[in-house]
Amino acid sequence: MKNYFAHSHAIVESEKIGGGTRVWAFTHILPGAVIGGNCNINDHTFIENDVVIGNNVTVKSGVYIWDGARISDNVFIGPNVTFTNDLRPRSKQYPNEFLKTVLQEYSSIGANATIIAGNTIGKYAMIGAGSVVTTDIPNNTLWYGNPAKFRGYICNCGERLDQKLQCPTCTKQYVLEGAIITEINS
Repeated sequence: MKNYFAHSHAIVESEKIGGGTRVWAFTHILPGAVIGGNCNINDHTFIENDVVIGNNVTVKSGVYIWDGARISDNVFIGPNVTFTNDLRPRSKQYPNEFLKTVLQEYSSIGANATIIAGNTIGKYAMIGAGSVVTTDIPNNTLWYGNPAKFRGYICNCGERLDQKLQCPTCTKQYVLEGAIITEINS
């Protein structure tokens, strides 16, 4: 017995979907996909076989998630985000294995962003709408543009940090050690 909701116009071939997940109209999920609990998979979404999606993930409308994608818990994927999985695509020529693209916990991807295959987007990182991600993105950083460039640091709550690496909203304080930013425990 399934413990998730699937709209009558969705095609759900996978049996590996967690409880409380909602799959909306005109979504197609292939049989090998693994989707966690309490996810919201919006209309007009395609999820290929070699895809793993964690818990509490939001996938907005018009997103196609190709083989090799690994999406951790609590990730937000905005409308019409584009993933790639092959840096040299040719019709009817397939690599032995598709590149892995990893979205770590609590990362957020803005509408119409393109994520080039083989990159990792760090925890709590934020990608601005329309950006093209061509490199790994460190934790708690804000990137946007084409190609996406580093624009600042982001608090776990989603606000941009000030010059002292403090959040103006929740007042969390961070420290930069080399190229790694971490929250200071209070």
